[in-house]
Amino acid sequence: MKDQRLTEQTLSTQKVYSGPVFDVYSDSVRLYNGTESRRDYLLHRGAVAIVPLDDEGCVIMERQYRYPHRRVMYEIPAGKLEAFDTDPLEAAKRELLEETGVTAADISSLGIYIPSPAILSERIHVYLARGLTFGDTCPDEDECLEVERIPLDELTDMILSNQISDGKTVFGLLKTKLLLERKKLNG
Repeated sequence: MKDQRLTEQTLSTQKVYSGPVFDVYSDSVRLYNGTESRRDYLLHRGAVAIVPLDDEGCVIMERQYRYPHRRVMYEIPAGKLEAFDTDPLEAAKRELLEETGVTAADISSLGIYIPSPAILSERIHVYLARGLTFGDTCPDEDECLEVERIPLDELTDMILSNQISDGKTVFGLLKTKLLLERKKLNG
């Protein structure tokens, strides 16, 4: 049990904030060496993100203003899960259609991205969508975004030049690029 000495035992839990997207907790824990410590964290129900890759090697991207960073950012389509037991694949299909108007003939998992494991329980299920069909968008009332079609190679360069810095987007795009190069995906 190699990891047992790293495990922390919860002594007490206190919810200090409850909101529509996440709850904030402050826990007292005991470390393996007997020391007590405090862990403050956000409990988040999770999210999905999708890399919609068309037949010409372009990705359907979004540009959206992100208030905490006070700037417009490039991102892959994404959205939060409605509840802890929401099916991530169904949520991914919904978000892709709502935000970009795209449906996909094939959706496969790229894995799970954990954005900030020290303070946030959020797990983002990331998918690759292929065989795209385009229709009308129907974003949520509070979503103002622009949709662009950008070649995957150009997006990789944008990551390397720090024009794209959103973690889930970097994860999804680079994983797609590497899998295509290693012939793990039909390209």
